[in-house]
Amino acid sequence: MALDVNNQMTQTTLSAFKAYDIRGKVPEDLNTELAYQIGRAYASEFSPKQVVIGYDIRLESPAIAQSLSQGLIDSGVDVIDIGLCGTEEVYFATPHYQADGGIMVTASHNPKGYNGMKLVAKGAVPISGDSGLKNIEQRILNQKFSLPASTAGHSVSKLSKEAYIAHLLTYVDLQTLKPLKLVMNAGNGSAGPTLDVLMPKLPFHTIPIHHEANGHFPNGVPNPMIIDNQKATQEAVIAHQADMGIAWDGDFDRCFFFDEKGQFIEGYYLVGLLAETLLAHSPNEKIIHDPRLTWNTIEQVTQAGGQAIQSKTGHAFIKERMRKEDAIYGGEMSAHHYFKDFFYCDSGMIPWLLIAELISKTGKTLSQLVAQRAQAFPCSGEINYTVQDAPAILQRIQAHFAPENPSIDETDGLSLEFAQWRMNIRSSNTEPLLRLNIEARGDAKLVEQKVAEIEALIHA
Repeated sequence: MALDVNNQMTQTTLSAFKAYDIRGKVPEDLNTELAYQIGRAYASEFSPKQVVIGYDIRLESPAIAQSLSQGLIDSGVDVIDIGLCGTEEVYFATPHYQADGGIMVTASHNPKGYNGMKLVAKGAVPISGDSGLKNIEQRILNQKFSLPASTAGHSVSKLSKEAYIAHLLTYVDLQTLKPLKLVMNAGNGSAGPTLDVLMPKLPFHTIPIHHEANGHFPNGVPNPMIIDNQKATQEAVIAHQADMGIAWDGDFDRCFFFDEKGQFIEGYYLVGLLAETLLAHSPNEKIIHDPRLTWNTIEQVTQAGGQAIQSKTGHAFIKERMRKEDAIYGGEMSAHHYFKDFFYCDSGMIPWLLIAELISKTGKTLSQLVAQRAQAFPCSGEINYTVQDAPAILQRIQAHFAPENPSIDETDGLSLEFAQWRMNIRSSNTEPLLRLNIEARGDAKLVEQKVAEIEALIHA
């Protein structure tokens, strides 16, 4: 719901405000008027001197970013405009320019017609519901802003990506990189312009597809998790006999991998692989992982001399736990990868650079790097079910398996662990969905059997 000031006494929430960010349909849920007031409310809540603003390729993003910036400027805040970029470029620019906060205008992988914002404070610390986002919402609803500044702020453009690119290159040893052939699918999102600056500094032979930044999304919404969207990358890998394929979502804070056979790699196995790679340089460090699929990650981290620590799913929880534990890396099976040296933030560029370096150093293909792990711990991948009464279903599942005396963990949803298999089932924060993940010890058929058994309980 867009803001209606005349109805502020009866309205208690704004539909675009979610648990961790702002997003919704344009203009019904988010528009330039609301964007301006978000700028005013952000300034009132945090009293920043400088805020970084960036935006993605969606057609409405420049106008929303402009109104957001004007709200800050009218509040006396200086804006550092980094223009068209990926979310992680705002994460980088905020501490790099010693700004007091940053806001990225993006709807990431949401359908066309949606937009949103991701907000951070000083040091790129996430701003979520319990750390200021709800307060911003209430300030708008109640029209409680600081008085307009006696001196307006000003905007300065800093469109160069060179400092960010230089930082990315610190994660790999350029001397070890081989001239790999890589298919790169930007999904017509924000990754294309950034890759144009990055790739000339690397020895790789690249095959770009859907490269042009285009908010009309001529090849579909930039979401590589959609099966139909994977075909273009898979076909290009096979046609060009590439070493690997990489695809990004709209704001490229996630990247997805395809091996040299064009097979999509389950994000779960990348967590263990990246942890192992980083621990090779920094042994005895801590690694944060989510509770959905865990056995492979725990084993790889332990074997590499690290300490695996479980955190609740979600970027705000992962980042908070990483800071608390001083962990070098955090990974979620949903393709979010977080790095201590990247201000504890997630990046969709660092992971593929590390994997390309690993392929170069080991001489192994990507399929060889993950095959043993996938065989040791086969998994279902995340399966979503539309449901009406999630709590009742969770109780039914727990009661069904209670006679087998599983180990129970409720860090995030319901996790049940048995000798040969384990499961996690959790409610979506934003949709009437249950999300199921199952893994087993070396038994893919057992995974299939348990999926069928739990589906019967869900639909009972």
